[in-house]
Amino acid sequence: MTPILGIIASSFRSAAGPDGAYDALATVTVPSGGLTSIEFAGIPNTYKHLQIRGIMRSANSANNPLRFNSDSGSNYTWHQLQGDGSSASAYANTPVNGIRWGLNSGNSSYPFATIIDILDYANTNKYKTVRALSGNDGTNNTSSRIGLYSGAWMNTNAITSITITNDGNTMLQYSQFTLYGVK
Repeated sequence: MTPILGIIASSFRSAAGPDGAYDALATVTVPSGGLTSIEFAGIPNTYKHLQIRGIMRSANSANNPLRFNSDSGSNYTWHQLQGDGSSASAYANTPVNGIRWGLNSGNSSYPFATIIDILDYANTNKYKTVRALSGNDGTNNTSSRIGLYSGAWMNTNAITSITITNDGNTMLQYSQFTLYGVK
């Protein structure tokens, strides 16, 4: 009887998707006129992790803070490693009002791409950890950079909303972010 239960259980599991599968939860494309922030709200607590994939255009260089549950207090920390092919640098900051998540060239013709992982976002027994990989092509390939980020939201609440900002600057039309749930 046990093998039959295992077969039944595995068939239910495959219908819902295997561990590590991604479900697209929401996509925001910045309209004409731009936006200074994007919010994903009403995030269900049914996934292990969250991931945001985005491409952003902006005419301003900015720190790009990421915030959770509308918390703009100094409850975050971040670390950054950055390289441009000829030199590398590292930075850290705490306490701050958001987690740095991306490199912005400040040139609207050269967007940057980012992948942000938010680990154990629904676990109420620990602080939330974030890691991000971001890069841009720079201006005519002369200022291309890549950055690796990590950070934490020093709060044990489950994450139910995420705000992506450009540090008060405008994200230009066609910038796009998609939120995924990771099983």
